[in-house]
Amino acid sequence: MSVQVENLEKNMAKLTIEVDAKEFDKALDKAYNRQKKSISIPGFRKGKVPRQMVEKMYGAEVFFEDAANILMQETYGNAYDESGLEIVSQPEVEVVQMEKGKNFIYTATVAVKPEVTLGKYMGVTVTKIDTTVSDEEVDAAIESDRQADARKVTVDRAIENGDTANINFEGFQDGVAFEGGKGENYNLEIGSHSFIDTFEDQLVGKKAGDEVEVNVTFPEEYQAAELAGKPAMFKVTINSVTAKEVPELDDEYAADKGFDTVAEYKESVRKNLEESKEKDALRTKEDEAVAKIVDKSKMDIPEAMIEHQVNNMINDMANSMMQQGLSMEQYMQFTGQTMDQFKEQVRPDAITRIKSSLVLEAIAKEENIEVTDADVDAELEKMAAMYNMKVEDIKKYMQDSEKETMKKDIAIQKAVELVMENRKERAKAKRKTATAESEE
Repeated sequence: MSVQVENLEKNMAKLTIEVDAKEFDKALDKAYNRQKKSISIPGFRKGKVPRQMVEKMYGAEVFFEDAANILMQETYGNAYDESGLEIVSQPEVEVVQMEKGKNFIYTATVAVKPEVTLGKYMGVTVTKIDTTVSDEEVDAAIESDRQADARKVTVDRAIENGDTANINFEGFQDGVAFEGGKGENYNLEIGSHSFIDTFEDQLVGKKAGDEVEVNVTFPEEYQAAELAGKPAMFKVTINSVTAKEVPELDDEYAADKGFDTVAEYKESVRKNLEESKEKDALRTKEDEAVAKIVDKSKMDIPEAMIEHQVNNMINDMANSMMQQGLSMEQYMQFTGQTMDQFKEQVRPDAITRIKSSLVLEAIAKEENIEVTDADVDAELEKMAAMYNMKVEDIKKYMQDSEKETMKKDIAIQKAVELVMENRKERAKAKRKTATAESEE
């Protein structure tokens, strides 16, 4: 196999990958073996038709597409390594030559990590944040605890705001059920406004066992053109209704929380809030510092890199929602968005993440930040504690690529710590002065 690299504009590159003709023939054999069980020709037992006979009957190219996919999967990883490029996107592949007896040639167009020209990163000025905890915040946190500790009680009464209704539903438009509009045993918190239009409002006052026709109107800009801006009807069956029973705030409740008195419980809540505020303030200042460094730095981010990051973020969200029993298709319908609109919504955050990561990597490189074995071991210890595993077991299952990703993340965190150690802080002013602007 040979790999040629052509650098393109805007941090893109094209790899031309040439694979020996013998390897292409092996891939044709693999493609044939994958498909032969489903091939039936009179005079031969199913699965026993020779490859040459199949090619004679259906043409020499019958296995080409499958063979090409096999060969690209087998060779792209090695081509990636051989190119020496820092590739930051999925490849856009194109077959250039695919003929029997000839070398198989294809190209892979990819985004390459852009160079960063760093702006000022030492002595960045960030806003000082007040982390004082008020009595009202303590009370609110305790109320949140009480709500979380509330018992879920099945009630035999009409639905009220704040209740949770377990429902089955199916959506219809002009009397015809539409795809993705059906769900069973879905727990819907009334008043959460997680469903479109006035869906939840129309369940208020209904009881378990009721069958309700809920009428809504889809948004004008909706992913399914046939539903956009049009009315729809959902047939809803209410399976059950649950309400919360909130515990009283007394010494008995405090004892359940591990304290002798309500006063001790409140003091512990205050301390936890202070620690949480300190951590949140640090993260906010870190984000502000990095954003200012990004603003003063220069980089040309390829579009394919942004698209790759957007897709990764959406996939992460889809996996998270799947664990809650909701598909992306249903989420799109209930929020009234198209996938293209959702991608546009995610895009600014994706760009911010890319720029922040690139800048911090550049700082780590500029400052010769090293990641030691002790750093890695400390991170593995954290992972072991989090997942209740032994460090040795994590090491056993960790791949080299995952270890390299961990080292990169540690280097980035060290770069953040370096920036924050050298930061300046100023109180938030009503109006930015010329002096303050020049400091930044």
